[in-house]
Amino acid sequence: MNEYPDTLCKPVEAKMPLKACFEVAEVIAFAVLAIAILFTFVLRFAGVEGASMEPTFSHNDWLAITAFADPRAGDVVIISPRDNDFQVPLVKRVIAVAGQHVDLRDGGVIVDGIRLDETLYLSLTTGDTGIVAGGLIFPLIVPENTVFVLGDNRTGSTDSRNAEIGFVRVDDVLGRVMARLFPNWGTGFNVARY
Repeated sequence: MNEYPDTLCKPVEAKMPLKACFEVAEVIAFAVLAIAILFTFVLRFAGVEGASMEPTFSHNDWLAITAFADPRAGDVVIISPRDNDFQVPLVKRVIAVAGQHVDLRDGGVIVDGIRLDETLYLSLTTGDTGIVAGGLIFPLIVPENTVFVLGDNRTGSTDSRNAEIGFVRVDDVLGRVMARLFPNWGTGFNVARY
């Protein structure tokens, strides 16, 4: 039989104010911890400086990157500054991974004997780059645990063709670009396909 005839269930006891404060603090602490883990290990943000990735990304674009990056050919990645002379993270496209053969000739990029179709992200050809200022001689084979990267603006990019960058260690890839968040406002809002 119901001891409280005017209600369907037993009334909730009033919580002590101190206990309620601890519960609120616990929820806030958990939320802060979850956000810290998310932005440390899963999702990061990076700004684009310079024109080396045009037309794909422009100066002042903001990118969302995933921290879980097993770089594959075609991925746009963020590279750690410890492995380059510029002392800043760089945005580049992975062209080839360990063990692949890379050649730059006749205005194009050839990987494992197949000319890459880069019409989706290139507006300019690469030019004949058999020997590059950095001293690399093509064709070449990408060493183990490294990747070969190029900027989409081939005539205005310092990348794996140059000694300042060279082959990039897989450990120095900070993440893969997932989306363009805040593009250069003159071009409108676009989401990157990478």
